[in-house]
Amino acid sequence: MGAFCSLNAQAQKITVKGSVVDGTGEPLIGATVKVKGDATSGVISDMDGNFQISVPSENSSLIITYIGMESQTIKVGKKRQLKVTLTDDNTLGEVVVVGYGQQKKASIVGSIAQTDAKTLERHAGVSSLGQALTGNLPGVITSSSTGMPGEEDPKIVIRTQTSWNSSDPLVLVDGVERAMNTVDLSSVESISVLKDASATAVYGVKGGNGVILITTKRGKEGKAAVHVKANATMKVVSKLPEKYDSYDTLLLLNRTVERELGLSPNAWGSYTPMEVIDKYRHPANTDEWDRYPNVDWQKELFNNTAMSYNASADVSGGTKNVKYFAAVDFAHEGDLFKTFTNDRGYNSGFSYNRLNMRANLDFNLTKTTQFSANLFGSNGVRNKPWLGTSGDINAFWGSVYKAAPDGMRPIYSDGTYGYYAPRPADCPNSIQSLARSGQQSTTNTQITTDFILTQKLDFVTKGLKFTGKLSFDNTMVEIERGIADLYMDPQRKWINPDSGDTTWEQDINYYPSTAWTTNGGKVKSDATYRRLYYLLQLDWNRKFGNHEVTAMGVFNRNEYNTGNQLKHYREDWVFRATYNYAMRYFAEFNGCYNGSEMFGPDYRFKFFPSASLGWMITEEPFMKKIKKYVDMLKVRASWGRIGDDNLGEAYRFQYADEYAYGGTGWLMGTNQSDSPYTIYRQSKIGNPNLHWETTEKKNLGFDFGFLGGLITGSLDIFKDHRTDILIKNRTIPAYFGTSAPVANLGIVDGQGYELSLKMNKSWNKNFRTWANFNMTHATNEIKFADDPDLRPAYRKNAGYAINQVRTYIDNGYIRSWDDFYAGPTLSEQDGSKMTGDYQIVDFNGDGKIDTNDQAPYKYSSIPQNTYSTTVGMEWKGLSLTVQFYGVTNVTRQVNFPTFDREVHVAFNEGSFYEVGSNAGTLPLPRWTTVADGSAKGTRYYYDGSFLRLKNAELAYTFRGAWVKKAHLNSLRVYLNGDNLLLWTKMPDDRENNFSGDSANGAYPTVRRFNLGFDLTF
Repeated sequence: MGAFCSLNAQAQKITVKGSVVDGTGEPLIGATVKVKGDATSGVISDMDGNFQISVPSENSSLIITYIGMESQTIKVGKKRQLKVTLTDDNTLGEVVVVGYGQQKKASIVGSIAQTDAKTLERHAGVSSLGQALTGNLPGVITSSSTGMPGEEDPKIVIRTQTSWNSSDPLVLVDGVERAMNTVDLSSVESISVLKDASATAVYGVKGGNGVILITTKRGKEGKAAVHVKANATMKVVSKLPEKYDSYDTLLLLNRTVERELGLSPNAWGSYTPMEVIDKYRHPANTDEWDRYPNVDWQKELFNNTAMSYNASADVSGGTKNVKYFAAVDFAHEGDLFKTFTNDRGYNSGFSYNRLNMRANLDFNLTKTTQFSANLFGSNGVRNKPWLGTSGDINAFWGSVYKAAPDGMRPIYSDGTYGYYAPRPADCPNSIQSLARSGQQSTTNTQITTDFILTQKLDFVTKGLKFTGKLSFDNTMVEIERGIADLYMDPQRKWINPDSGDTTWEQDINYYPSTAWTTNGGKVKSDATYRRLYYLLQLDWNRKFGNHEVTAMGVFNRNEYNTGNQLKHYREDWVFRATYNYAMRYFAEFNGCYNGSEMFGPDYRFKFFPSASLGWMITEEPFMKKIKKYVDMLKVRASWGRIGDDNLGEAYRFQYADEYAYGGTGWLMGTNQSDSPYTIYRQSKIGNPNLHWETTEKKNLGFDFGFLGGLITGSLDIFKDHRTDILIKNRTIPAYFGTSAPVANLGIVDGQGYELSLKMNKSWNKNFRTWANFNMTHATNEIKFADDPDLRPAYRKNAGYAINQVRTYIDNGYIRSWDDFYAGPTLSEQDGSKMTGDYQIVDFNGDGKIDTNDQAPYKYSSIPQNTYSTTVGMEWKGLSLTVQFYGVTNVTRQVNFPTFDREVHVAFNEGSFYEVGSNAGTLPLPRWTTVADGSAKGTRYYYDGSFLRLKNAELAYTFRGAWVKKAHLNSLRVYLNGDNLLLWTKMPDDRENNFSGDSANGAYPTVRRFNLGFDLTF
């Protein structure tokens, strides 16, 4: 009887067939179809998107889901054949990662910007995640300084700098403080930037400079999806300071000599006849080619192109009980420098290879218990010529900036390396340095592990959840493994162009040693570190009608040390409470009670609170009449205090006195002499009252959307007031006898606004256009910096921006004898003053030019304004994206003077002053005479503004029948470029001098042209 009933029940089941497609009509492979209420049912759509499922009755409903698409629930009824169209799940973008969790975007009352994997993938040709952020998030200011393989990470400032000790934001990867530079683009799910107190207060002492949250990808329930990506990138030198060739350099030198003859008659000996100058461009034979060199050092040193490669593969998916994401990523950055053979058994140069492996796993142990494990390993190897501990890395590109085109041949026709005998240190031969220094590698090996246990506690009270997290991080850096060949110099020579005589650097019988040595490497103690992080967290989320309440409590502790340092400790007790009524009125309160061992026992703990309010105006009844025009209008405001103890090792233990052993001191009395005893002495005065830097942050924001999503955006107005900034070099009288202790005295204000606008228009199901624009205006002003009271206001730091440029100010030229005699006296070289020099402003009006006349000039090195505009279109499988990025109100020093250090190096700076006509925009350089230290004026401080075509991409996604026959879900092919065009007044393409100073240059920044594919199956 039981068997009969069972057969009867099966006979009553209904078979439903159908297909699942996306918005363009393309079949979706692997969509899940389940019967609502029956967890055991479920089928997967096939290669053509088709499915077949049995349901109990016509009252049954089917739930159709697909990763990244909005799910649909369909009642069966009389239908036996279904066609289901799933659309992109836009709600995924409505969830924003915040500190210790996620929030719905509509309910957020803090200032948070977020970007996703799709946006970052447009920058697939760059290996630095920081570079991919440029221009994509309002309030995030990035500055690049070098193109060296593996070291291209930009400097990042969020909004503006309000402390001279540190401006670096806190970076968290999956909730733990970690470096950004080893994270590969292909593993990133989203990046959130927290900017105001409401968003950053939960990080207390670490959130004062803003917070960057990087969330890596995780598996989702469904069929395994495999992604394979690969690209090849061609790199070219972007822009370097332009130098004259030998011909034009010597013509300029002749003009300079003619001008100086009145002061220095001996200068005539440096004059070069035209028939000789012609030989530099048109040598008659090999001997003249050697004797009269005309070397383009940029062309001699660099390849036209260099190649980089990146390949990654990941698999993700899961079941109801286990979800997984596993990925491997390999990156290779090639070298712009040419390879120079040396017949010594090795090749030298720069390169970078990195291999990353990641596995993010989620296990549902029970219906209420989840265990997650994040495992990550990275091995990065940077190769460069041997430096050892005393080498100068600038030597490898120094010729581009400092070597004269007529100084010497890098390699003479007989194969001998060249050197400039009159001043070898000031006219380097980088080709010899590259070829004969050796080769060394720096290996960075990193392993990070997270173990997370999540337990729902609904049996205690509905909506309660517990999370425990334990993280172990280990990084080991090995340096100086390779070949040391730095000091085994080859024979070199120089041919005097005046006489034709050859000067040998070594004795003519010199035979260079070939006994280079190998080095097994050593640990870099100041970069090798260990970290232990553990966290206990309670979350509660309940909804009572129109009232939604959440609460969070967190305890975490961070223990880490670098090398053989004593362990660092930081402890946080965090809470957050939020409330919203009918998605109309919002309130949020945050607080963090922080402990840090950076300060003395009485100041180690402090509480940092924040509060914010929000009002969704469009949810008010009086807005219904215009709801079809105004989709969303929200006002939010926040206030809070954030601390900062990220002060570096130099400030550690500054609260304590320090003593040293050694020395004898003096005996008191009339017959003074050394004491016969070796003594302990106080070497540093501590400050037991040392405590946190504190920032009070205020933010007023507006979020809006109009015309059915056609236009959306936000506007934020912010003001920061940072107090108790640590000052190390304090103003004290000389008779104090020692250095004053560090003290919390500084005050800085920062303020500005951010605007973000987005436009999105779907013309039909196949064609969409969109545009994004964002800008940030941010300034800072020092209010107190312990300046000497008697120093004039323009010489004080107070009243100006951090790192405000200060220099002598020029005001036109000395054009006549009246200008010459009426001008102020120069304190150093007044006797060398000439017509055609800059007229330097006597800023304090005392009749002479000295250091007291150095005054504030224009801006600092951090731009006040940043702009980014991205436009794009999508038509069927074709997409096109173009991004422009620019900055204004920034000043940068590029100090490459012409004829510096008596070397024939002349830069194309513009038109030079012409004696008699008073024409020209720049003073002529000096050769045999020495100008006053003030004579340069503002000449080498450039307007650092620029506009660049930051990124452009053309891509096509194939989804046709042939793709499915190849067992692929999709195939995307793209061509993109990074840093393609540049408009600027700067002589090079560096945005900042933090990697290599203004006088020595750096490894050139690059333009990238990238071809790649992305397939899913």
